[in-house]
Amino acid sequence: MGRQIRVPGAVLGAALLLAVAGCSGPNAPGGSPDPDAKPSASRSSPPAGDAKPAGGDVLPGMVSAAEARSRLAGLKVAPAGTMAGYSRDKFTHWAQQGDKCDTREVVLKRDGTDVAQDAECRAVSGRWKSLYDGVVVSEAAAMDIDHMVPLAEGWRSGASGWDAAKRKAFANDLTRPQLLAVTAASNRSKGDQSPDLWQPPDRASWCQYGRAWTTVKSSYGLTVTEPEKKMLTTMLDTCTS
Repeated sequence: MGRQIRVPGAVLGAALLLAVAGCSGPNAPGGSPDPDAKPSASRSSPPAGDAKPAGGDVLPGMVSAAEARSRLAGLKVAPAGTMAGYSRDKFTHWAQQGDKCDTREVVLKRDGTDVAQDAECRAVSGRWKSLYDGVVVSEAAAMDIDHMVPLAEGWRSGASGWDAAKRKAFANDLTRPQLLAVTAASNRSKGDQSPDLWQPPDRASWCQYGRAWTTVKSSYGLTVTEPEKKMLTTMLDTCTS
């Protein structure tokens, strides 16, 4: 057995103080910012409030296929409501998310790869793969931020009775699979149509699309039509588990 060495308390205390001092710095908890540190040219992390997708998913807040089937079965079936009184202006977007970023820029950052942003939080470079059509894009201007459940579709299925705060939350929801960056062409092809009227051209996305749509509608207590429910069932049937 080796000989034990006793370290005087004063020496040990001094060593601990030196170790703590060595952890202080611009990134250390409680450390003072370095006045000479230069800000990074691009943002390495999104503003608070962003949510990351689970492994294998493109969108955050997705329920499993089994849970989606259960939720779909529980959704109220009703005819599509009227568009009377509808206006996109009643769904305030894009909301500010902090650090000069609005919802659009947060989603572009979240959904892209190697995304660099300028001092105003605008995406200046990066790479995005559109879920709907599988197209890869390297210019942010070519991407739209789609509402999974379109604002007009939300209005027809229950949002007409919401207050302004709930409509704003719906239009800027970063924690559920309601927002995603897709090609402008696919987004405008979709318009405000429900799944029975429009499906992503890339069938490989149908499982995620059906799960996402059902997650959002169930989370907000929105209704579905019979044809919509039938098509969502078809989409969920493409899931492997």
